[in-house]
Amino acid sequence: MKNISALSAEVAQSGASAEEQVTASPLDDPAYRARAEAAAEKFESFFIASMLKQMRETTEAMADEDSIFRNRVSREMLALADGQFADVMAGQRAFGIADVILRQLLPSDASAVKG
Repeated sequence: MKNISALSAEVAQSGASAEEQVTASPLDDPAYRARAEAAAEKFESFFIASMLKQMRETTEAMADEDSIFRNRVSREMLALADGQFADVMAGQRAFGIADVILRQLLPSDASAVKG
């Protein structure tokens, strides 16, 4: 177990005071920023995919019995395509949901939001 003088020496060697180390904001951490951006984009992708899923279910309910939208294989392929489409749209931040989330998670940094 280290004593207080040993810990003070380590802090002095690191070049930062103990108070600065304690008050370091996660907003300054690039890893936190990257995780926040990834989470915001994943949420936007989830939102878009959910919206597309509801659209497909509504289309299927309104379609005739022999329609392509009632075919099980077509339904599965469309679900995969919708997931990929949602990922692409979220990557472009097309709906702006990720931008709003990032404004909440990274309030002091306006540059985190892509224009």
